[in-house]
Amino acid sequence: MSNLTSHALGTCTLVGAGPGDPDLLTLKAVKAIHAATVLFVDDLVNDAILGYARPAARIVHVGKRGGCKSTPQAFIEKLMITAVREGEHVVRLKGGDPFIFGRGGEEVEHLREAGIECTVVNGITAGLAAVTSLNVPLTHRDHAQGVVFVTGHAKTGAGAAEAPTDWRALAATARDARLTLVIYMGVSGVGHIQDELLHGLPGDTPVAVIQHASLPQQRHIATTLARLKAGIAEAALASPSIIVVGDVLRGLAAANVPASRFGT
Repeated sequence: MSNLTSHALGTCTLVGAGPGDPDLLTLKAVKAIHAATVLFVDDLVNDAILGYARPAARIVHVGKRGGCKSTPQAFIEKLMITAVREGEHVVRLKGGDPFIFGRGGEEVEHLREAGIECTVVNGITAGLAAVTSLNVPLTHRDHAQGVVFVTGHAKTGAGAAEAPTDWRALAATARDARLTLVIYMGVSGVGHIQDELLHGLPGDTPVAVIQHASLPQQRHIATTLARLKAGIAEAALASPSIIVVGDVLRGLAAANVPASRFGT
């Protein structure tokens, strides 16, 4: 007879923690967090959100922040798979939405390969929360017929995409199709992004940059594409920030946001 202890298979849920404000969590997210026996938590998740976890829950911080040293993705996935196989109710708590630049797709694939199906709970993505905080829409019948979410920090090295983002083509498409551009993780490469976008969009195209969207320490500037890099430098904005480009921002001056919160 084997002396090994067998475990019933646990569960795994990928939960979007939203942009930071705990009040923006969905009810389904709160329920999943409270039901977890172990939570693997990304770096950008607000600590206040962990207050919804049970006191007995094990909380493991697996920091993932663009441009900084992070826990290897393969190691995180190994931890998740091991915990589920040990019968734990696992929550992978991710900033924003798991399926919008959250690597949730990769985690679902690797879990499935290990024979584990997981549930995904959506969260409000930072790009939406950022413009909403300024009382600005992402789409508008008079200004924008659609929106593009794009990362300014493309994957590099082995397994990278065949080519980096074609900002010139994207700018031309945004101009011709009247689209709003929402750029995640773009601050570090803002000079290149600005130069390339100016090949397809006029310099007076409105731009907003929002740092720490939805949090009390939120800061933002309203500027133009021609002054994007300079505006970020003057305001000393850093990551995590969202860059929004498009005519939906033309009404920003009329929005109900204190002028002292903006730079030009």
